[in-house]
This record gives sequence, structure tokens and C-alpha cells, in this order.
Amino acid sequence: MGGVISADDPKWIERFSGLTESQFRRLVALVRRRGGDVQRGRPWRLPLEDRVLLVATYWRTNLTLRQVAPLFGVSKSAADRILDHLARLLAISPARRPRKDTVYIVDGTLVPTRDRSVAASGKNYRYSTNLQVVIDANSRLVVAIGLPLPGSRNDCRAFTKSGVDRACRSAPTIADSGYQGTALLSPHRKRQGQIHLSPQQETENAVHHRTRARMEHAVSRWKNWTILRDCRLKGNGVHQAMLGIARLHNLALTG
Repeated sequence: MGGVISADDPKWIERFSGLTESQFRRLVALVRRRGGDVQRGRPWRLPLEDRVLLVATYWRTNLTLRQVAPLFGVSKSAADRILDHLARLLAISPARRPRKDTVYIVDGTLVPTRDRSVAASGKNYRYSTNLQVVIDANSRLVVAIGLPLPGSRNDCRAFTKSGVDRACRSAPTIADSGYQGTALLSPHRKRQGQIHLSPQQETENAVHHRTRARMEHAVSRWKNWTILRDCRLKGNGVHQAMLGIARLHNLALTG
């Protein structure tokens, strides 16, 4: 019996991947070049287009694989194999060498997860993991995503422990006041004994906040992928999901 959802119908593509039909075809072509059609063991029941859409649907809805599988007319074990095989192939590529005028923005976002090995009770009173994200301030494209760390870890330490600091060495990087003590561009703060910031410092802070707001807008769009509101994946599953969602985000922006 066939499934309810198929990439043959463009309405499902935009609804669950956030991409147009042409953007989705480009994504499928990329996954194919990365080995998405490589067959080991049992043959795939679904074509590659439907398998990519299955993974996107799982991330978008946060339904269990037992619930997603019948929508595509496959078993739960087949859906497991598809996710294991394709999630890493959908991840964003390592950052390229930036142009001279490039400016990055970095911030941490908390993703509630049930895997306590990468989570801790944080300021949202839930067991969460801290994911450090770097975007290009001009294009808003995701440049890098750090390894998941317990949500109780402050952003200043998570910046170096997660590995995203390496991506920020090649361009000036804007951050909030939680990154004080690093070489990042953070807002001015009043020094001991200082009552008010100078007019120039106030102006520079206003520009800083307007620029950093682009990261806040990007994070709010990512949280439309409901797997980032309550992730059930274990191990590096939450990291792979975020890397794949970043790929879809970047592709939707580049058009």
C-alpha cells in the first residue's frame, strides 16, 4: 500500500521542507552526489526524493518514526534506516573562507532534549542542550554549528568547547554580553564607577543590537522545526538534526 505523502505532490514539499519544488530538487541532487542512493543490504522501497522528504517531515513535525512511517507507506524499521542514512548527508558543509567584508554573529540556543548525556537543567527549567550557532550577518546563512553541550554551560565556555570558535577566527564576530572575556565584539558595559555610557558607546550598542537581532530572527524560524522544541534523538542526533535544518534554512534563503 502506498503512502499518503509523496514528493510527487509539490504541496507536501513546501509544507514539510520549507522549500520550493526547484529548491527541493537541488537538495535531492546534492544528497545523491553525497551517496544518498548507495544501496547496502535491502533495497530502498522509497525513491530518494521521498526519503529526503520523510526526514524533513520527521524534523518538521516531531512525530515519532512509528507515526511518520505509515504516512510514507513504509515500516518503522525502514524509516529508522532512512533517517540513519540521510541525516548526515543533509548536514551543512564546513564553512568556506569568508570574503574580507564578512561579519559573523554567534549565539547559543537551548534545545530541550531527553538524552541526559548531552543535557542539563538550564535557565528554561528543562533538560536542554546548548548549541552554538554562527551565521553570516549579511546573508543570514548558517556558517557553523558547535557540538551539543549541557544546557547549564554558559555561552562563554560553550563557544570554545563546542568548536565554533575555529569558524570565527577568519572574520569579525558579533556576540552578546554573555561572551565577555573572549575576543568577540560584544556591547559596551559600564565600568566600575561609571554611571552612564558615553553617547558614542550608546550609538555603537544600538547598532550592535540591531545587527544581533538577525540571529534572534533566524533562531525563531528554526524553532518552527518542532524537533528543536523537544528532541527525542539520542547521542549526536540533535546535532545532526540541527545541521540538516541549517541546510534547509540556507537553501531556502539562497533561492
